[in-house]
Amino acid sequence: MKLLFLGDVVGRSGRTAIQETLPRLREAWKLDFVVVNGENATNGAGLSAEHAKLILAAGADVITLGDHAFDQKDMMSFIEQENRIIRPINYARSAPGKGYRIFDAPGGRKVLVAQVLGQVFMSRPYDDPFSAIETVLKTHRAGGLVQASIIDVHCEATSEKMAMGHWCDGKASLVVGTHTHVATADAQILPGGTAHLSDAGMCGDYNSVIGMDKAEPLRRFVTGMSKGRFQPAKGEATLSGVYVETDDRTGMATRIEMVRQGGTLQQSGPAPV
Repeated sequence: MKLLFLGDVVGRSGRTAIQETLPRLREAWKLDFVVVNGENATNGAGLSAEHAKLILAAGADVITLGDHAFDQKDMMSFIEQENRIIRPINYARSAPGKGYRIFDAPGGRKVLVAQVLGQVFMSRPYDDPFSAIETVLKTHRAGGLVQASIIDVHCEATSEKMAMGHWCDGKASLVVGTHTHVATADAQILPGGTAHLSDAGMCGDYNSVIGMDKAEPLRRFVTGMSKGRFQPAKGEATLSGVYVETDDRTGMATRIEMVRQGGTLQQSGPAPV
C-alpha cells in the first residue's frame, strides 16, 4: 500500500497548499491512503468544521487532531458526525469522538489510524500513551485484521516520539510524530519493519517561527513581553510529511521517503511532481 502522512496544517497558508498540491500528489504518486494532521489549520489553533471539510475534499482520507483538538468549539459536535476525524486516544475520557478507527482503502483493504498524546513537556498530564496504544495494536495487528496501521504521536519531546516508534516496532506500519512543526531527518524502517519519523514537520510557511508570523514570537523572546496574539504566517507553504510503502501481507514497511513539496524548503519525495 502507498501511504502519505502530512504534518500539522497551519493557518490559511497550509490549507491553500493542501488544496492546491494534495490532489496532484495523490495522482502522481498513486496514493492509496492519506492522513493529514489538521489541528492548527484554523487560525493556527484547532480545526473548524468548515476547514475539516476542505481538507477532506482535497484528498485526505483521515484527519488527526492533537492537544488543540477542540479549540474550535464546533469540532465538539462535528467530530461526532464525521468519523474521518480522529482525536487523541488518551485525551479526556469525556471528550467526543474516537482515538482510533478502521478505514477502507482501495481493493477491500483496511487501514487503522490512531493518535496518542505524549506526556513529556506537555501542558496537561495526559494518560499513559504507551499502554493506550498497546491495547489498540494488540487487537489490530498490521498484516492481520488490517493491512496497514498508522500511529500519529503528538508530543513535544523527540525522545518520547522515538521511544514510541520502538515500542510499536513490528506492530504498526508507520509511527510518525507531530506537534513541533519542524521535521526531523531520521526517517527509517526500524528492525521489526515499522516505518518511523520522529516529526513530520508542518504544512505551513517556514519563513516564520513554527508557522507563526515572526514579529510576535521574536518580541517575546527578546523582551519577555507580549503585545498581541500569535498569527499564522501567510507566505507560501511547504507540505511536509512522509511517504511509506507497505507489504499487505505483513503490514510492515518496505520503503520510506521524507516529503517536502512547495515553499522554501529543499524539495523531496518519492518522485518529482
